[in-house]
Amino acid sequence: MSLIDALKWRYAVKKMNGQPVPQDKVDKIIEAALLAPTSSGLQPFRVIVVTNQELKEKIAPIAFNQQQIIDSSHLLIFAAQENYTEEGIDKVFDRMNTERGLPLDTTDAYKNQLKGMILAKPAEENFHHAAKQAYIGFGIAIAEAAVLEVDATPMEGFNGPALDELLGLDKKGLRSVTLLPLGYRDEQGDWLANLKKVRTPLNEFLIEYK
Repeated sequence: MSLIDALKWRYAVKKMNGQPVPQDKVDKIIEAALLAPTSSGLQPFRVIVVTNQELKEKIAPIAFNQQQIIDSSHLLIFAAQENYTEEGIDKVFDRMNTERGLPLDTTDAYKNQLKGMILAKPAEENFHHAAKQAYIGFGIAIAEAAVLEVDATPMEGFNGPALDELLGLDKKGLRSVTLLPLGYRDEQGDWLANLKKVRTPLNEFLIEYK
């Protein structure tokens, strides 16, 4: 299935059937998020995977009791860094140069310029920048899930601070941004399953300057 066909197939599933998603497919969805482009390659977000049923049931009330969380096979949580640090930026560039077989100081000019721009900004501004990078990975994970014919329901409706406290994300310097339950649609029980996908007409969506 092409990406376009996969995106036509997918929808935001409202009811999942509890069927497990094969681990190899989950691994590919996570790898897609890992391979997503991010600003300066900093990858300032992490993906948390929850399969423990008891924990999913604790998360559900934090997310307005959305049933897909409980019925999902795997719950992916995209969490962005609270802030950028000098140590974190050094680690990214050191790994990059090491794996490419280059001296560690190869990228010093660019790295130092980047530090000067990023580290001077307020923490909250940097968090929002990191969250935007998380959304890129989030979108690519959704697309990969569709290609694999795995249902994925994007969710922003949850209490972030409560979830962060439950999972101890604050101790890791992270804040939750989005949720992505993975599973399979319950076609009989989901009112949205057989409805037509509706989007803005292309001639309204696309603005061209020729």
